[in-house]
Amino acid sequence: MPSINVSLKEGAGADKLEEAKKNVTDQGGKITHEFKLVKGFTADIPDDKVSTLQSNEHVNYEQDSKVTTQ
Repeated sequence: MPSINVSLKEGAGADKLEEAKKNVTDQGGKITHEFKLVKGFTADIPDDKVSTLQSNEHVNYEQDSKVTTQ
């Protein structure tokens, strides 16, 4: 299962974040980390269910990956 970072788009309410969390868990995913500085979370979600996140116009999502500095 890929790890996906999900964050709210500007102007979206907290209810949309809860909706996104429910969508992930309903699809068999598991929330692994909730962000503190931005409204969002990281979740493991089955490969064939990642596309369901695209239907939510209030969130951005991207595959979680290692971030490095120079």
